[in-house]
Amino acid sequence: MNKPHSLYIGLMSGTSLDGIDAVLAKIGSNGETSALDAISTPISPDLRKALFELQSPGPNELHREKQAGNALALAYANTVNQLLKKTNLKASDIAAIGAHGQTIRHQPHLGDMAYTHQTLNAALLAEKTGIDVIADFRSRDIAAGGHGAPLVPAFHAQQFPSSENLAILNIGGIANLTLLPQDGEVSGFDCGPGNMLMDAWIHEHQGNTFDKNGEWALQGSANELLLMKMLADPYFAKTPPKSTGRDDFHLAWLQEKLGDENYLAEDVQATLLHLTVDSILKSLLRHAPQTQKLIVCGGGAKNIALMNLLHTKAQLLFKYPLEISTSDSAGIDPQLVEGLAFAWLAWAHKEKRPANLPAVTGAKGLRILGACYPA
Repeated sequence: MNKPHSLYIGLMSGTSLDGIDAVLAKIGSNGETSALDAISTPISPDLRKALFELQSPGPNELHREKQAGNALALAYANTVNQLLKKTNLKASDIAAIGAHGQTIRHQPHLGDMAYTHQTLNAALLAEKTGIDVIADFRSRDIAAGGHGAPLVPAFHAQQFPSSENLAILNIGGIANLTLLPQDGEVSGFDCGPGNMLMDAWIHEHQGNTFDKNGEWALQGSANELLLMKMLADPYFAKTPPKSTGRDDFHLAWLQEKLGDENYLAEDVQATLLHLTVDSILKSLLRHAPQTQKLIVCGGGAKNIALMNLLHTKAQLLFKYPLEISTSDSAGIDPQLVEGLAFAWLAWAHKEKRPANLPAVTGAKGLRILGACYPA
């Protein structure tokens, strides 16, 4: 007989590589999930640099990727062990760790040759924590003809029940939407860049890993012609199922849009802020114009300038008022939603429950996601 609940840990380091979040989750026998505690630790500059460099082809990639996967596993293990110490728990108290790893290639468009790769030595993580690790969540969906992403809409559908036409917006490195209509099928897709390009641009010019509260973007002015050039990228016109990442949006992509024009760096940052907001709201208008409520989670929910611009532009674009709030309104810290989702995905794997949504990913059917590395 199933226990009334089990404890899981979800790990997320995200596309922006600004840190590691570990969330301790209590998950009931029907998948009801709550966050009991959490901890965040920084990613070392050396590991961050190594992971960023792996986003592009380079020499001796196999060795460098394996070394980065080991280093990431050790950083994850350190974070898990800190969380256990903080909560006075033992490894044996935890049913499993759900760990996404770090995406360094995502190529779901290649038919039978499609692949995705998230670097992480999950066996080493299991060894260093003494806890079962569930990892490699995307591959099974891709094998079934899907995009393997976004992964979180099934969790959102369970975690955010509503009597309204609801959308969940996660703004991490990539922004993605989960659409939860009152009547109809759950759907979702990646809108485009979230924080990723803004983080890359400020790091290039100021050495900071992110633009705190969007303060640097507010020092500039959005360039409408540049914004139109960015929004003309074919990805934004694609019909879901669709997913994206650093394979599509990166500094070289931005540099190509800038061309030989001499833009002020802060104006480019302001334009990137508008790109994130416009691509989100235009996606919502195109695919779910009936949405009444939008709940925002992810690191972008902490960006005051981004949230203010989202409110302002939504008032202009939507025919009816769109209520916008963060997941704080549902009792979940926006920064912890993805970590909580990966704890839930680990639970679904352990319970042998499918966790993909074919309407979201385009897979041929429901599949059990992930691979287990026993402690």
